[in-house]
Amino acid sequence: MTPHTFQFFHGNTLSDLFAQDLAVQGAGDEQFALILNYPATAKWAAYPNTQKYFLQDGSSESTKTSFDKICQKEPWKILAVLGKALPGVVINQPPDLLVQYWREHFDFYGTRLEMMDCSTYLDNLNESDRINQAITLFPFDHLSPEKHAVNSDTHYQLLSKAALVKLGVSCPHYQTYDLNSVSLNQIPLPSQFPYLIKTSHGLSGEGTYIIRDRSDLNYCLEELKKYLKLNLLRTIIVSEFVKYEVNNYCVQFYINRSGNISLIGVTQQLVSSEGNYLGGLIDYTNDLSKFSEMIAAVGQYAHQQGYFGVIGFDVLEDRDGKFYAIDANFQFMGLWQERLCSICNKLNTVYRVKAYSW
Repeated sequence: MTPHTFQFFHGNTLSDLFAQDLAVQGAGDEQFALILNYPATAKWAAYPNTQKYFLQDGSSESTKTSFDKICQKEPWKILAVLGKALPGVVINQPPDLLVQYWREHFDFYGTRLEMMDCSTYLDNLNESDRINQAITLFPFDHLSPEKHAVNSDTHYQLLSKAALVKLGVSCPHYQTYDLNSVSLNQIPLPSQFPYLIKTSHGLSGEGTYIIRDRSDLNYCLEELKKYLKLNLLRTIIVSEFVKYEVNNYCVQFYINRSGNISLIGVTQQLVSSEGNYLGGLIDYTNDLSKFSEMIAAVGQYAHQQGYFGVIGFDVLEDRDGKFYAIDANFQFMGLWQERLCSICNKLNTVYRVKAYSW
């Protein structure tokens, strides 16, 4: 098989990544903007995603992802490395103290913000003559289809955990079930533990259940019933459990409109025995050649579907050195921001490996 050689991204900001694809013009004449926040289904959301593009962000109001995470913490991480060329839609201004920290630690030199009211921002975007298309982390029910920079239906399908087998990479064996056609109690489950049950569009680890015993299964089924009662779930995945794991990676790259790939980096992810994410280790000297075939396959599929932007896929390595893709995220991920920050951080020549968790 012909080896694939990809170049690393050498820019300083997210704007540098997207510059190759977006015809950004002069100030006051922007065509594109980035919506920095995810949608939500909670009652606090002015534009809940409860009509078409369902996501699983908590099975009850008390467990749903909070406003401060979706509209402050996550957007500000992106804002820190956004750059000035690509405007960012912000519904909460970052505190001055945080901006000062960015300036002191990684040469932050400002961004171009589109400040909008959180109760009207999607209507404002739909009616905007200046912003023709919005780059999103997840499609929005209330943002018109023509305003999505990536086709919203396509993006939603790519983000589904049920689409993993279509990527052309080795992955655990799994079965997908449409809950409109089959009830939970009719689904044939593996006879032996452990295995996994996943919802199709779980946000930030929500909706992924490691089933090690009957207690885990009972808890999972109760959670799924809650999602069904809220009418926020259509598809679940029952997957085999990868045994004898020795490494857990997240491989990240950018695919442009022409299908060309720019590498961002790879992280070793730290996960507890319960499957909870603890943080990541980033070695900036990493060689990604062992992932090149997987990168090529995922990138080719994404390009065929009309997607452009950042992609991160999670890979488990077992004791025999075999790789299994277990998730693919066609969106920005937390760890890539840290790599971008380090690229423009003068201290990165000293601190080659960094561990952190958001």
